[in-house]
Amino acid sequence: MTRLFNDPADFADEATDGFVAANERWVRKVHGGVARATTSPDGTVAVVIGGGSGHYPAFGGLVGPGLAAGAAMGNLFASPSAQQVAGVARASEHGGGVLLSYGNYAGDVLNFDAAARTLEADGIPVRTVRVTDDVVSAPADRAQERRGIAGDLCVFKVAGAAAEQGRSLDEVTAVAERANDRTRSFGVAFSGCSLPGADEPLFTVPEGRMAIGMGIHGERGIDETDVPTADGLAELLVSRLLDELPDGVTLDGENGARVVPILNGLGSVKYEELFVVYRSVQQRLADAGVVIVEPEVGELVTSFDMAGVSLTLFWLDDELEELWAAPADTPAYRKGGAVPQERVDPSTVEADAEGVAIGAASDGSRAVGEQAAAGFAAVRALLDEHADELGRIDAVAGDGDHGIGMQRGAHAADAAATGAVTAGAGVGSVLRIAADAWSDKAGGTSGAIWGAALEALGRVLGDDERPSAATVQSAVHAAAEAVLAFGATVGDKTMVDALVPFDEVLRARIDAGASLADAWADAVSAAREAADATASLVPKMGRARTHAEQAVGTPDPGAVSFALIVETLAP
Repeated sequence: MTRLFNDPADFADEATDGFVAANERWVRKVHGGVARATTSPDGTVAVVIGGGSGHYPAFGGLVGPGLAAGAAMGNLFASPSAQQVAGVARASEHGGGVLLSYGNYAGDVLNFDAAARTLEADGIPVRTVRVTDDVVSAPADRAQERRGIAGDLCVFKVAGAAAEQGRSLDEVTAVAERANDRTRSFGVAFSGCSLPGADEPLFTVPEGRMAIGMGIHGERGIDETDVPTADGLAELLVSRLLDELPDGVTLDGENGARVVPILNGLGSVKYEELFVVYRSVQQRLADAGVVIVEPEVGELVTSFDMAGVSLTLFWLDDELEELWAAPADTPAYRKGGAVPQERVDPSTVEADAEGVAIGAASDGSRAVGEQAAAGFAAVRALLDEHADELGRIDAVAGDGDHGIGMQRGAHAADAAATGAVTAGAGVGSVLRIAADAWSDKAGGTSGAIWGAALEALGRVLGDDERPSAATVQSAVHAAAEAVLAFGATVGDKTMVDALVPFDEVLRARIDAGASLADAWADAVSAAREAADATASLVPKMGRARTHAEQAVGTPDPGAVSFALIVETLAP
C-alpha cells in the first residue's frame, strides 16, 4: 500500500514538483508536465510522450537528450488533459513539429487527439503514434485495439534518437511506427496496486496464484494460474511472445533474428528476482535461435506498487538497432555518451496563455450564471462524498480512478465558475470557463467528456438573455450530441446509457408543456433507472472492454456519476 502522502487528490502534482526539484539538470516544470531543461537546434522534431502518473520512470523520467522532449503527466492512472498535452508540446517544440506518442487508452486518445487539433490550428505540424504492444488485450487481427504497456520505451527511444539525428517529422514518425509494429509485451501480477489514501488495492490475487495479462493501470488480469517457479514464469512469458512474431521476423534464419528483451518490474518485484527470471528468459531465447541485443532489466514502466512482471520483445532491423543503441541521457534512463546540451534560458520561456475572455452579459444571464456556480458547488460536495464509491465501482473492471478524476474536475470547475461570476460573466461564459477547468484538471476520458458537454451547454445558453426552459433543453441536447461524438452509443456501458434517456425524457416533457423543474425531475428518474440497468451490460468501450465479463453485475461508474450529478442539480 501507499504510505507517504498528504491529500490524495494532490499526490500527482506534489510528486511532479518533487521530481522536478530532484532532476533540474534534465527537466523543468511546464503546464501539464515537464519539458527538457536543455535546448535543441531549431527545426528539431519534439517527441512528446505522456499518460497518467503512477508509472515512473514513465513518463517524466524519460525526458532528456536522445529521448523525449517533454512529457504530459496526468493524475494517477488518468490521461493528461488536452490542455496539458498542448502546454507541454508548446514548451517542447523547436520548429520541426511534434510527434505525440503514448499508450493506446481511450482517455489518452481523446485528449492527445484534441491537443493535436489545437496545435495544428496554431500552425504546429503534429503526428501521432499510439503504442499497442500488449498481446493479451486484443487478438492479432485487431492489434490496433491493443494497450500500450512496457513497449512504450521501445517506441519512445527510437523516436527520440531519430529526432536527435535531425530527421524530419515524417521520418521520425515512420521509425516510431515501425518500432511499434515490431514490439510485443505480455505481463503477470501477484498482487494489485493501491492508490494513495485507498484502504484496499484495486484488485487482489489469491495467495499462491498469479493474474495473467493485467494492464498497467491497476486493471486485473484476464486469467489466473498458480504462481510458477522463476524458470516456469520465463517459459510462460517467452513462449507466449514467440507464438506471435511480427511480419518479416522468422526464427529459422541463418544468422538468427535480433531482439531486445525488456524484463520490466511493475513496482514491487525486487531486482534480484528479475535477474533470476531474466537468466532463464535469455537462455530460452537463445535456444530458439534468437540473437540478444542490449537487453534491459528493471523498473521501466511501473504500475505504482503492483507486484508484477512483464516481458517485452522488440524485434530489430538494422536501422532500429542503430537507434536503440544511440546515446540517451534522462533522469531514469541513460545509454552511451550523450552530447552535452545548453540549458534553456528561463527568460525566453513564454508564460502560460490567459484564460477565456469574459464579454458582456445581460442581467438575466448573469443571474443564471450565479445559479450555475451554485450548481458546481453542489456537484463538488456530491463528488467529495461519493469519490471513493465511484472509484470502487470503476476498479471492478477498470483502473479505479473515476472518482478522484471527477472530484478533481468538479473542484476546478467550482473554483473557475466562482471566479467567472465574480468577474460578471453570463451563464454561457461561466459554463465554458468551468468546462475548460474541468477537462484540464480531471484529465482522462471523463475529463474530456465533461469538458465537451459543459462547453456545449455554455455555447447554446450564451450570455445574451435569461434562458427559457426550451433553451435549456436545447443546450442539454447539444451536450448529449457532444458526448455522442466521442463514439459511444447506448448499450456500450458508458455515461451515454444514462445521458441519452435523460436528454430524451427532458425533451419530451418540455415539448409537452411541462415546467423545467418537473421535466428535469422526470429526466433524472430516467437517468437513474438507466444507470442502474448498466449493471447487466457488457462494456464495449474503454479499459473495461478488456475485462468485459468481470464488469457484468456492476453499474458503469460514468453513468452512475451522471445520474448523481443531474439529481443534485434538480433543486
